[in-house]
Amino acid sequence: MSKGVIFLAAGGTGGHLFPAEALAHELMARDWEIHLATDDRAQRFTGAFPARQIHIVRSATIAGRNPFSLAKTFWTLWQGNLDSRKLFRQTKPKLVAGFGGYPTLPPLYAASGMKIPTLVHEQNAVMGRANKALATRVNAIAGGFLPNIGGPFTDKTIVTGNPVRPAVLAEVGKPYHPSQPHQPFYFLVFGGSQGAQYFSSAIPAAIKLLAQEDQDRLILTQQARAEDEAQVRSAYQSLGIKAEVAPFFKDMPRRIADAHFIFSRSGASTVSEIAAIGRPAILVPFPHALDHDQAANAAALQAAGGADVIKQPELSPERIAKILTSAMNEPSRLAFVAEKARSTGKPDAARLLADLAEAIASGQTITEFKKGVRP
Repeated sequence: MSKGVIFLAAGGTGGHLFPAEALAHELMARDWEIHLATDDRAQRFTGAFPARQIHIVRSATIAGRNPFSLAKTFWTLWQGNLDSRKLFRQTKPKLVAGFGGYPTLPPLYAASGMKIPTLVHEQNAVMGRANKALATRVNAIAGGFLPNIGGPFTDKTIVTGNPVRPAVLAEVGKPYHPSQPHQPFYFLVFGGSQGAQYFSSAIPAAIKLLAQEDQDRLILTQQARAEDEAQVRSAYQSLGIKAEVAPFFKDMPRRIADAHFIFSRSGASTVSEIAAIGRPAILVPFPHALDHDQAANAAALQAAGGADVIKQPELSPERIAKILTSAMNEPSRLAFVAEKARSTGKPDAARLLADLAEAIASGQTITEFKKGVRP
């Protein structure tokens, strides 16, 4: 028998939806009925989302200072608020949990106005604008990489880690087997939902500079934007590189586990999944990320020795080629880095966040939860 309805709200990118998906699986296993509120960007990510129903909520991004644009944005958000109130009157959720992005604003504002218990989960080391706007209204704030942020939110903040999807958990614990010289070397390159264009030009140019014996060892998987896909694939074909190139890989957790070395952006979900599985990586923070949150996420893994962090302007094809050559010929060092990465992973984050969700849904305060009181 269902314990009741919990609504999850998330922006339509993988970084917001993947931790929501992880929590959904955990809560469904505990007999909760899950509904998802998101936007129309989420279609490519929601195929496996375990929700009773997925609701597209009207929302808009607050940007710029044009009064007409701002008026239109706030009108759309208000309509989303009314849509959410109607949904909540029909489904009577016991909790509404947000995972960031502007599509979370209407449901969370509606829920707090209707006195429905609420929480937000912040994946990054720097709180995003949507979660900041909601922070004073919600009952609890869960953090993936959040430090002690101080100020008015300290008492309602608890670090749970970033929940990782069941597909990631299935790869946790798989040992890292370093590639020895002259053996195949699996190299994974991906850029998340933002900024993969840089890798589309820099990585093929770097691989062209490798010694022939190293090129022959490479087995490469690279995520590339749809508009870059043909160009990247052609570059590797001309070099005779064994490569799979696509805008999106549904089996990315398995590819992370199979990789000997990873080049990637440092979005919160990416860093959390690399750490949970435990693979050596070069993290290249997206230089135009709001609040430089990707740089802060990467620093957490770097501090543990589980990755190297390099700013994009500092990476020429020549430097990437040198880094890759070293990686392909230093199996012991890569194995050490992989173990350090694994030591920072939090594979139990979904369980901890589900415990918090159930406590807040039952009417407990975050203070009671921190003291170990359980419903």
